[in-house]
Amino acid sequence: MTTFARVAFTLFLLGGAALALSQQTLGQQPERQDEFVPVTELPPTEQIAAAPLLIGAYVFVVVALFVYVLSIARRVGAVQQEVARLEGEIKARARS
Repeated sequence: MTTFARVAFTLFLLGGAALALSQQTLGQQPERQDEFVPVTELPPTEQIAAAPLLIGAYVFVVVALFVYVLSIARRVGAVQQEVARLEGEIKARARS
């Protein structure tokens, strides 16, 4: 399994975990209210927990950025090797 596939699989699992947490929190239907109730007076079970979603979003962004930087580093390394090979060929032809 390549590094990219491992990272993609990890992102998939983290996304599924974040989705499960958000559905667990959002799955509860509050009872209907006929009048305004300030947020400070709502019971804790009716408030949406933002921490799991925020952490999941940050993890996704950091991992995606890491994968992107790794991809760029691999491509730059391949280009450097190709340039070194071409320089060697040019020097070899110049000697002939």
